[in-house]
Amino acid sequence: MADIRIDSQTLEQFVAAIWEKAGFTAEDAATEAHVLVWANLRGVDSHGVLRVPQYLANIARGGMNPHASIRIERETPAIALIEADMAFGPVVTSYAMEIVIAKARQVGIGWAVIRNTTHQGCMAYYPLLAVEQDMAGLALVCNPPNMAPYGARAAGVHNSPLAIAVPAGDRDPLVLDMATSMAAFGKINLAQDRRVPIPEGWALDSDGNPTTDPNEARILLPFGGYKASSLALMFETLSSVMAGNGLLTASLLGGERQRPGAQNSVVAAIDISAFTDVADYKGEIDRLIAAIKGLPPAKGFAEVLVPGEIENRVRVERSTTGIPLPEGTVMNLRQAARDLGVPLPAALAS
Repeated sequence: MADIRIDSQTLEQFVAAIWEKAGFTAEDAATEAHVLVWANLRGVDSHGVLRVPQYLANIARGGMNPHASIRIERETPAIALIEADMAFGPVVTSYAMEIVIAKARQVGIGWAVIRNTTHQGCMAYYPLLAVEQDMAGLALVCNPPNMAPYGARAAGVHNSPLAIAVPAGDRDPLVLDMATSMAAFGKINLAQDRRVPIPEGWALDSDGNPTTDPNEARILLPFGGYKASSLALMFETLSSVMAGNGLLTASLLGGERQRPGAQNSVVAAIDISAFTDVADYKGEIDRLIAAIKGLPPAKGFAEVLVPGEIENRVRVERSTTGIPLPEGTVMNLRQAARDLGVPLPAALAS
C-alpha cells in the first residue's frame, strides 16, 4: 500500500479531535496536535502522528493526565522548577518555554527544569519558540533507561534528545535536534509501520543481541561509542537528578516506582541582546552558514548541509503536497477514530 497524503491542517484538526475525545481541553488538544503535525511537516515522522496510539495507551494506563495540575514549585529571577503532573509534554513544555523566555528578557537567561512530564514530541519545536523572540533556545529530556551505555549489553541510560536553535537573518534559523542514540525509538516505530528492517547498529533485542528486526528491537545503541552514552548520563544529572526525580537509578537499583511514561526535561532561553547586537548576531549567523555551505563537498555528497536545512526543505514540499502517512500509521489512526467516535477525514477514510 502506497503512503496516503493528507494536508497538514486537516490532519491537525483530526488529531485535535482525538485528544478532545480522550479527555483533554480543546486548548491542550490543539497544542498537542499542532506539535505532532509540525513534526510530520518537517519530515520527522518518527515524532509525528504515529505516536497517537502510544499516547492513547499511555492515557488509558494513567501515564498521561488529561487534568494535570501544572505548577511552579521553586523560582528565582532566572530559574524555575515546574511540576508537570504527567501533563501532555507539548503543553507543559510550551508553557515552560514561555516562562524562560520572560525570565531571559529580564535577566538575560531563563532555565527551567520540568519534572514528571510525558513525551514531548519533536524537541526542536521548543527552542524555536525562543528563536521567534530573537533568543537562543535549548531543550533536552531524560527518561528511564532505553539505551545501552558503551560497553554494556543492557539498557542503562536514556537516549536523551537535545535541541538547540539560534536565529539567523536572511536564512532559516540553525536548529540541531538529535538523540544520543544511533536512531530514536520513533524511527524504529516508523520502520514497524513501513514493514521494513532497521539498519545494523541501531538496536539490540531483549537478550542484548544485535537485531535488524524493528519488532525485536528493545535496547538502543549510542552514536559515537562512549561519547553519546556519557552525554546521556550527564543530561540525567542536569534534569532528573536536579529535579529530585532520578529515573536511571530508580530503574537500575530499585526504589520508588515511577509513574508510567514519566520523564524530566530542561528548557532554556538566552537573550542575545544581553551579549551583543541582535542584528549583528543574525548577520554573523548568515555569514557562518554561507561559509559552511561554501566548503567543497566530500565525495558522494552534492552539497554541505547545516542543521535544520533538510527539515526546512521537507516542510516547504509537504506544505504543498501534503503529509505522507504509511500503511501502519493510517491503520492505527483509523482504529483510534473508531474507538473514540471521531469522524475520519476523507483522505484517511478509503
